[in-house]
Amino acid sequence: MSKTSKFSQLKAGAAPVVIGVAMLSTPAFAQDELAEASASQPAIVVTGSRITNPNLEQSSPIQVVGQDEIDLRQATNAEELIGELPGIAPGINNSVNNGSGGIATLNLRNLGSTRNLILLDGQRLVPASLASQTDLNIIPVALIERVEVVTGGASSVYGADAITGVANFITRRDFEGVEAAVTYGITERGDGERLRGDVTIGANFADGRGNAVLSIGYQQVDDVLQSNRLISQNAIFVNGAAVGSGTAVPTRVTSSLDGGLTSGTNQLNPTGDAFIPTYTTFNYNPFNFFQTPLERYNIYGSARYEITPGIEAYTRAMFTKTTVELRLAPSGLFGDTWQLPLNNPFLTDAMRTQICNAGTTAGQFAGGAAECIAAGAATDSNDPLYREAAVTINRRLVEMGPRNNTIITNQFQVWTGLRGDLTDTLSYDVSASYGESQRTNTRTGWGLKSRVQNALRALDANNCEDASNGCFPVNLFGGGIGQNIDPRAVAYFNQPAAFTDSTSLAVVSAFLAGELGESGFFTETPVGFSLGAEYREYNASRVSDISAGTQDEVLGTGAPSPTFSGSYDVIEGYAELIVPILEDIPGFYSLTAEGGIRVSDYSNSGTSVTWKAGGSWEPFQGFRIRGIYQHSVRSPNIGELFAPVTTGLTALTVDPCAGPGPFSAALTSICIAQGAPAGTIGGIPVPSAAQVNATGGGNPNLDVEKADSFTLGVIVTPPQVPGLAVTVDYYNIEVTDAITTLNPGDVLTPCFGPNLSAPTPNPAAPECALIQRNPLNGSLNGGGDTPGLILQLTNAGTLETSGIDFRVNYSLPVSFGSVNFDLNGNWTEKLVILGRECVGLYSNNCEPITPEWAFNFRTTLSIDDLVDVSLLWRWTDGVEYEFAATTTGILPEYLAIDDASYFDLSVRSNVSENFDVTFSVNNLLDRDAPNVSGFIGSSTYNSGNTYPTTYDVLGRTYSVTGRVRF
Repeated sequence: MSKTSKFSQLKAGAAPVVIGVAMLSTPAFAQDELAEASASQPAIVVTGSRITNPNLEQSSPIQVVGQDEIDLRQATNAEELIGELPGIAPGINNSVNNGSGGIATLNLRNLGSTRNLILLDGQRLVPASLASQTDLNIIPVALIERVEVVTGGASSVYGADAITGVANFITRRDFEGVEAAVTYGITERGDGERLRGDVTIGANFADGRGNAVLSIGYQQVDDVLQSNRLISQNAIFVNGAAVGSGTAVPTRVTSSLDGGLTSGTNQLNPTGDAFIPTYTTFNYNPFNFFQTPLERYNIYGSARYEITPGIEAYTRAMFTKTTVELRLAPSGLFGDTWQLPLNNPFLTDAMRTQICNAGTTAGQFAGGAAECIAAGAATDSNDPLYREAAVTINRRLVEMGPRNNTIITNQFQVWTGLRGDLTDTLSYDVSASYGESQRTNTRTGWGLKSRVQNALRALDANNCEDASNGCFPVNLFGGGIGQNIDPRAVAYFNQPAAFTDSTSLAVVSAFLAGELGESGFFTETPVGFSLGAEYREYNASRVSDISAGTQDEVLGTGAPSPTFSGSYDVIEGYAELIVPILEDIPGFYSLTAEGGIRVSDYSNSGTSVTWKAGGSWEPFQGFRIRGIYQHSVRSPNIGELFAPVTTGLTALTVDPCAGPGPFSAALTSICIAQGAPAGTIGGIPVPSAAQVNATGGGNPNLDVEKADSFTLGVIVTPPQVPGLAVTVDYYNIEVTDAITTLNPGDVLTPCFGPNLSAPTPNPAAPECALIQRNPLNGSLNGGGDTPGLILQLTNAGTLETSGIDFRVNYSLPVSFGSVNFDLNGNWTEKLVILGRECVGLYSNNCEPITPEWAFNFRTTLSIDDLVDVSLLWRWTDGVEYEFAATTTGILPEYLAIDDASYFDLSVRSNVSENFDVTFSVNNLLDRDAPNVSGFIGSSTYNSGNTYPTTYDVLGRTYSVTGRVRF
């Protein structure tokens, strides 16, 4: 296919969408005035409806990312095509390191990535996670013609899990010829290289009755370390000071000073012969990624063949292999409880005495400190003098190097079906699909707790009491900077651990769509309808090795990953109707009503009904008012139902029971009631690296969650101003009985008051019982003996959001070509998450960030068919710290983030008839990311002292794409 004919087809095929929703991004090589599709073009199924008549306008607002926007962005993966649209919150992407599962997710309206659907050509993709999230990495970007995003609910059309909407990636149809493209990008600092290459081959056959396409792609993204950006080279506390983790080198151990009168976690002195108060911490920042490395291979093929007029067979298949690397600071002994043999050969007499005094204070030894000290002379565990002290140990295992996660995902899916026309006005589609995703997470450089424990039970400096599996004693008590652990000991306990998450999706679907009669009741446009039924079966499982599945076994992981499985199926029937009421009369250029219903029978949660009702009114040509109300019901997914309850980590900067106090009687009693030993009050360690233990998991008693949403908007496409399209849509979504976990503040605030640094305890608050402390030192850190905060899944949540989407697109023909302006923006009026208003706020309760205002504004100058020059302005409003009323000890500059502007310049040129080149400079002005410290939010989003999913941390970057077509 020639370049000219290809672009003509794209423009004509998209025209009904442009006129219908007036939201298509249309900067192109050759900008013509927007026009109606020719009669020769096939009907387009617009996302949000299965009714194919392009003259029937649906009532749901749609954002469309067109082919030219895709080309100008030079995206490596699908997340980059839509992740920066206003109104879409950052999902998990390659800016997330500590908290990533190796997939890229979509988060519409910041109501969670489990409440929206990702479709490919209107059909479901196999989930990549146990929470039924689709990995955007599997989308074949080279074949994407456009992306349509419906927000505000699409459950009645696509299924009950589309509470907040749908993103539909639509591939190019009837591709013919050969297209090869290579994209290369790099930051100005010389890191973060990106490479993408794709080859697509397509051909028609059987006199145009058939078409086959094959696309093969490769993508590689290199890492950017936080050590390579000034903002993130040190962990910065809220007071502006560089701080680090208490799991450091030298070792810190539960010990006493001053003859046992003061106990706590004290640190080995530099000479390695006694414990003194903590004097150094560990800077964990430099090891983390700002951009996680990725390598991906993908193959996509499709074919169709018209067997006879009215019967077309089609099939397609895709395979993707993705490798994502994650990295954290070296592993360690993170304050867990250890059984320390008092005859350990690396303990000095002074250390042993300090440990014994602390143990005696805690009531560990019936014979007191003398019994404990005498145990130092025991020859082995059979000696009557032998004793072990229960202690907490903090030691960074720098000898192992950084912790690495390698996550390999293999995904495939096949579709096959028959479609066609039963009559001139009636079409059908019967299809089946099956897909599987297998995601294997292998951890290296983490270490195994049981082996470290065994290595502590040493006969001497070279022999373990249990020498099996090559055990070599571990020396945690040598002085210096932490190079005293023998490599043979490292080799013994540095063993890999892995688990594999597998999911499958089988779908059988059939629908009938068409028109009732040749005209409507009072209109020439007939009533449009669709009827359908669908069966889906989901299976998911996690298979772990013994290490990965055991609580506390893999050091530094937080939660284990136990083996489990689950499944459910659903049978659904649905119907949709668009009824033209009036048209072409004064005051009613058109008036249309719309309705839809879907009845779902889930094997795990029973029967539920979702529905929609809406309409549109065009009093005169070029001005349309539309609105729709939708009721949605979402059933819990496999992870929410069946995931085992485990203890992991959550973000927390201030523990009201930690530190020196002061402690009132009420505060003391609460801390003791939560499990802190009385002797630890005034010396409880603060949260390690701003993280504490949290216990949670699936809940088989979960019920469905319900959502009600409505949108009301206007579309302005005045005939008097050709090329102008304006849309403004108000949306409102409320989710009740939402499946959610509590945030740390939801537990701590009722118990200790809003200012955790100056607690006002309320012992009667039931939330106090949801806090369970380390039985040795009273902290919220430790191993499996420290549940920490109990944050279980429930149906107790409520989520609300509302706001306005707006878009203005204007294409102005000029003598040398055209100028196109495309403004796409969002105003968020309200975002309430579990009772907290989060618009314009940031904290670990309000993540990711939702600014009140945000917009993208692209201006494109097209000079005939020669060159396009395009400038994209990305702007996000300023935000404030959620706890700004509690400013004690926080630098003023960390209490707010100014509005941010980023400018991306792209130049695209036709070098020849079959070859074009696009060059881009992103973050043209090299704007720095804001510094808010690394202790404001969770490590998933607040990383490297900023929010890398919201603000650009890479700096100015360059990319170039060369594409050849025949």
